[in-house]
Amino acid sequence: METAERDRTTSLLARASAGDSGAEAPLLDVVYARLRALAASYLSGQAQRHTLQPTALVHEAFIRIVDHSRCSPQDEGHFLALAATAMRQILVDHARSRGALKRGGDHRRITLSGLDAGKDAPVDLLDLDEALGELAQRSERQVRVVELRFFGGLSVPQCAALLGVSDRTIESDWRMARAWLHATLVRGASP
Repeated sequence: METAERDRTTSLLARASAGDSGAEAPLLDVVYARLRALAASYLSGQAQRHTLQPTALVHEAFIRIVDHSRCSPQDEGHFLALAATAMRQILVDHARSRGALKRGGDHRRITLSGLDAGKDAPVDLLDLDEALGELAQRSERQVRVVELRFFGGLSVPQCAALLGVSDRTIESDWRMARAWLHATLVRGASP
């Protein structure tokens, strides 16, 4: 995103956070393409019968973010971090509600391609969420890095700036988290 567009996003976020409802539509216009691409990547490879569409995921996440009673994004990076968290929560909530329809329900499957290069084996989203919960007991920052990189699509430098650490620390956390999640999910999938 160019500097002028980032500045416009930051200005619109400030207005929306201050309660200016007139800023919400232009803000959605600015960030929609990026959020839609993220949503589409999460939902790609899913069964055709899946009921959650990328547009619905984007709109639900956007509504959660601009609800200024919950949070107040400061800039584009913070907004994308909140979007990553919101999309993860929406996907997990959706998977839980679908899974509740019947025992062993219709859990969402995603691939590990974003977490472990070269591994495209499907992973249950609820299993991933549970594994992230376990990882949070070990390292909250590693979980944030996974959310920002995998769910938020942020680069290493963007994550580093947002979390206030070096690029090297983010790269290390990303490697460690991917390895831990891969081992945990493979172990959980074993009979």
